[in-house]
Amino acid sequence: MATVLESDIKYLPGVGPKRAELLQKELGISTFADLLYTFPFRYVDRSRYYSIREIDSTNAYIQLRGRIVRMQMVGEHKGKRLIAVLNDGTGCIDLVFFQGVKWIQEKLKVGQEYVVFGKPTIFNQGYNMVHPEVDLATEDKLNSISALMGVYSSTEKLHTSGLGNKAFAKLQATLLDKVLPSVEETLPQYVIDRKRLCPLKYALRNIHFPESVQALSKAQERLKFEELFYLQLSLLKQKLVRTNGSQGVVFKTIGSAFNNTYRNIPFPLTGAQKRVLHEIRADVGSGRQMNRLLQGDVGSGKTLVAILSAMMAVDNGCQACIMAPTEVLATQHYNGVFKYLENTGVNVALLTGSTKTAERRRIHEGLENGTIHIIFGTHALIEDTVKFHNLGMAVIDEQHRFGVEQRAKLWSKAAIPPHVLVMTATPIPRTLAMTLYGDLDVSVLDELPPGRKPIQTVHWTETQRGQLYRFMKEQIRAGRQVFIVYPLIKESETMDYKNLEEGYMAITEEFESPEFVTAVVHGKQKPENKAFDMDLFVRGKAHILVATSVIEVGVDVPNASVMVIESAERFGLSQLHQLRGRVGRGAEKSYCILMTGYQLSSESRKRIDLMCQTNDGFELAEADLKMRGPGDFEGTRQSGLAFDLHIADLAKDSPILEEVRRLGEEILEADPYLEARENAIIARKLRDARLEIKDYSNIS
Repeated sequence: MATVLESDIKYLPGVGPKRAELLQKELGISTFADLLYTFPFRYVDRSRYYSIREIDSTNAYIQLRGRIVRMQMVGEHKGKRLIAVLNDGTGCIDLVFFQGVKWIQEKLKVGQEYVVFGKPTIFNQGYNMVHPEVDLATEDKLNSISALMGVYSSTEKLHTSGLGNKAFAKLQATLLDKVLPSVEETLPQYVIDRKRLCPLKYALRNIHFPESVQALSKAQERLKFEELFYLQLSLLKQKLVRTNGSQGVVFKTIGSAFNNTYRNIPFPLTGAQKRVLHEIRADVGSGRQMNRLLQGDVGSGKTLVAILSAMMAVDNGCQACIMAPTEVLATQHYNGVFKYLENTGVNVALLTGSTKTAERRRIHEGLENGTIHIIFGTHALIEDTVKFHNLGMAVIDEQHRFGVEQRAKLWSKAAIPPHVLVMTATPIPRTLAMTLYGDLDVSVLDELPPGRKPIQTVHWTETQRGQLYRFMKEQIRAGRQVFIVYPLIKESETMDYKNLEEGYMAITEEFESPEFVTAVVHGKQKPENKAFDMDLFVRGKAHILVATSVIEVGVDVPNASVMVIESAERFGLSQLHQLRGRVGRGAEKSYCILMTGYQLSSESRKRIDLMCQTNDGFELAEADLKMRGPGDFEGTRQSGLAFDLHIADLAKDSPILEEVRRLGEEILEADPYLEARENAIIARKLRDARLEIKDYSNIS
């Protein structure tokens, strides 16, 4: 039965079809519920009036009270605008209107006193407010509802269509009067009592129109708790269903493939690697399908764990695939495995987009008849033509680069879903891992292999380029190699290629052959050219590799000891950290040099300073989350989050997240299928389509 909250937004008094279309397009608001759960992102104290003399450039939205002393129309045609000058006795400010000027001109009267609400900006050494809200000083109606006024997210189009902040707040007031009486509680009473939360009706009223600062705080706490509670519960329930219902291939034995590979490793494993292998061993022997996320900072030895896990499959008559996001990385994993394969009798192959037809045919046959035990590859592994004899283990490197559908295709290649090990070198803060991968078991490699030295990171500007070149020459003459990376934000950005090409020319002029050999790698090269140049560098035949961030993931050149990152301010923290991890893989001291222009925004400076202060990827990831928010994690909007958070903030609300996860685990332990009467509300809420979280981590 449809509830009043599911009503189309156009039926709300004051909206209508035209505004409804605009709200849908600009803010994704289609129903009463969508509007109700669009919360203010900040609050302004409407009981306070600023004087014009007090205004400075740091002010956000402020409220003024004064008289209009003159009005004039300025400009022609499209640039036509109305300027009304407001004076409050301490100074003057221009109120500027570009839209609806005729109507505003008729509405405003010179000499009349008004209350003005807007955002001051500097223009021609003075202050102005563009399209502020203006009310007669006597009729500031919404003030009577609440002294704290919510400021809602908006867009230029909404503003110019008369849906500014005040109009939006009026719609919320109308909506609350209409729907609040029929709003039902969404948390069980025992949870509300135990956590001392306010009722839902109180929270919804006070999030939009707070009676006081305390009431606002209670409303925020209640709504954040509920949002994170259902998010975690949904993920925990999926995990429960999967672990109870998913049959997995049982790997009973650890045999010669594993043991001989282990003996071939020329150095001791770290304690963390051993711990993770024990966890994987327990999973694959349990009779349930393994779904484990392996997080490990750059260089912590994830690939070795992947190879040994694949050997567990081989020892139990199964095949394994190790899937990487790029050909460079897949090839490197493949080439790196041979040193461990002596006396194991394990047959490995590599399948990528550039595998030749005859070789491809041979590989397809070997996979189908079971003579190939481990296959390394890229997306080519999920093509329909690839059939396995008996796939038992799938390892996916850099999971965030593969879509859900792509992974699902891989699982369909086995009668029983294979065990899954997802690896990432992007350190994910605990709060985000609990949310993005809430239904996976998480292992962390938190030790670096012995002998790895911390990388020294320095920040230089353009004025120190001479110093940079001298340092590079010293390092190359001492037998080292150098990476130079240019930003590439979009494959098609001509400017980025121009930077790379100019940089490459400057380097070849400064570092003349035959003493110095420079290779170049970028996304627009043909695969064979890219492979040729990459190979030159990997084999030590080239001293310098000029590249775009295509080399970010996994390239392993132990002899490279210098990473130069050009225009470092254009990279995110996690990307800078990934790039830095390309050096420091050998026994020599390594350096990362962050080159930037002289002028930096305060946020860029913060990022660069953090990079110079710490080598700890998890510390940087926490900072990144705080600076950019979870949706920007990995640099692309919402690449991580498969759900919208209306009010909770994963960076700031981690204590609540921990609390709701504990509570969720406790509830499901006592009542796994939420059949108890006191949990009826929870069961209903989880069934509600609004909370069907498309779970990017659910990979079986």
